[in-house]
Amino acid sequence: QVQLVESGGGLVQAGTSLRLSCLVSGSTFSGYGMGWFRQAPGKERDFVAAIAWSGGSSYHADSVKGRFTISRDIAKNTVYLRMNSLKPEDTAVYYCAAGAGWGPQIASPHFYAYWGQGTQVTVSL
Repeated sequence: QVQLVESGGGLVQAGTSLRLSCLVSGSTFSGYGMGWFRQAPGKERDFVAAIAWSGGSSYHADSVKGRFTISRDIAKNTVYLRMNSLKPEDTAVYYCAAGAGWGPQIASPHFYAYWGQGTQVTVSL
């Protein structure tokens, strides 16, 4: 079955960088959109970025544009989220997700059928 396993979270200081990884398995993922979402305590799950597994087209939320970059390595079956210039408001559990297709709906959590367990990112002052 499809599995997504995130890693790379941790406690960091503001202004530093982290790279999250999402190892995917159980499908070829051809034609899939791969997304990153985040959820802070007491808040809804928010879209961060998405990438088309096959073509590599990507889309980033305005709140992270210019600081975060999504990428994927097909040979390693891994999706990455490079996060630079981290801020305390970036503190959240970050989730990797996979959904069949690509289009405007990739920013909605309802598009994604498969989710990882999440990895905690905490940014301190």
